[in-house]
Amino acid sequence: MPSFARIASAHPTGLTFVTAVALAALIGLAGPSTVAAVIEDHQDIDGPFASGPEVTSTCLDCHDDVAADFMKTSHWTWSVLQDMGTKGTIPYGKKSALNNYCLGVAGNWPRCTSCHAGYGWQDASFDFEDPEGVDCLVCHDQTGTYRKFPTGAGHPVYEPQEWQGKMWEPVDLAMIARSVGLPTRENCGQCHFFGGGGNAVKHGDLDTSLLKPERSFDVHMSADGADMVCQECHTTESHDISGNAMADSPSGDNHLDCTSCHEDELHDKKVLNWHTRSLACQACHIPTFAKDRPTNVWWDWSDAGADLPKTQNEYGQPAFMKAKGSLKWEKNIVPTYAWYNGTASTYHLGDKMNPEQVTRLNWPNGNKADLRAKIYPFKIHGGKQPYDSQQRIFINPKVFGPDGFWTTFDWSSASELGMAAAGLQFSGEYGFAETIMYWKINHMVVPADQALNCADCHAEQGSRLDWQKLGYDDDPMRQRGLSRYQMNQIYE
Repeated sequence: MPSFARIASAHPTGLTFVTAVALAALIGLAGPSTVAAVIEDHQDIDGPFASGPEVTSTCLDCHDDVAADFMKTSHWTWSVLQDMGTKGTIPYGKKSALNNYCLGVAGNWPRCTSCHAGYGWQDASFDFEDPEGVDCLVCHDQTGTYRKFPTGAGHPVYEPQEWQGKMWEPVDLAMIARSVGLPTRENCGQCHFFGGGGNAVKHGDLDTSLLKPERSFDVHMSADGADMVCQECHTTESHDISGNAMADSPSGDNHLDCTSCHEDELHDKKVLNWHTRSLACQACHIPTFAKDRPTNVWWDWSDAGADLPKTQNEYGQPAFMKAKGSLKWEKNIVPTYAWYNGTASTYHLGDKMNPEQVTRLNWPNGNKADLRAKIYPFKIHGGKQPYDSQQRIFINPKVFGPDGFWTTFDWSSASELGMAAAGLQFSGEYGFAETIMYWKINHMVVPADQALNCADCHAEQGSRLDWQKLGYDDDPMRQRGLSRYQMNQIYE
């Protein structure tokens, strides 16, 4: 899909965004459904609207089929039917998964679902079959003024409301409805840049620095590079967006990789093309992540609730908060590398765990003998979180709300309420155990001349690859008995 904004700005006479889409259609770059969605005149929408669902009701007058399509996607369900091996095919996703950030959705709905593409998911009774609960504006607003309230279960504010010392004013829903167009980077980033509770917290390769990056920062999104919008890679059919996250949809079939756009063998040197059989493009073309803003790498909930002063680190990020415990942040991080064959495994709420060991809440499947697997870069997020010490299962605590941990600082009460919300029992005894999560790194791609070179991995000392963890006894080049001179000759 082309960048219609670029078509508009590049045209010598100047074009509106909508006219650019029409031009793209004439030259074969946009299909009829894309053109219809953007060109349709929304200026006759009157308003006023008292709520987001009222706007959606108006949208449904013309787009009821679109809502039906959208409600089949994981952006709406937060769950996908997935083959989970011995567990069979089960619904799994953000809706029911545990993480080591804010821990779990169940019981914490109004806070977590402020990033759901819908309205009103306040508890387990939310009606996933009601099309008027779909939030059209969060993806299609072109005014830049639409914002969901952080604790509003997906709603914006309709009356002035205070949040953490700042007043939120109502938005003009009618004006926003008249503005709608194809999603922009800003639309996607409203949720995806702020996962985990703040800018850059969760992913490490997704944050607001990607709104206007330099070419050396991200060659795809820079105005001096490809200047791409998200959906040029994350192509969409019937509102189903390609590129499910490994952590939320470990065995989903809607994955996206570089070879969706690029050929497998596009290097001038044969040896580099040979490497792509076992190395993902990201492994060489994303040398570091969290390049502008620090990302969270450690979250220790066992310290939460302690009556200690709030502290900050050298980046101005919290190092200790009574509500969240101890946190660590890093910038310019060299990824961790692991084999990944396009599927992953996860810890499921209720699975037994061993508190004496580090539990992986998710992990990539694959090894060097797996012909489907390649070496990918990952962010590793670690921490300590509560577990039921009698049942030896991790706890889904209720942290949000007047009876949540962030208010009461009572782990026993928070655990009982959260586990009940998740449909599980709590024994009354708890402890804290260490966990890790894998987050695949896909963004912040550098230009080719800044990609890794041979010595970064095939160095006599200081290789960024842990060959033993990848299943090798040593650097495979040295295992072949090649001298450093011979290795250099191969790569030149």
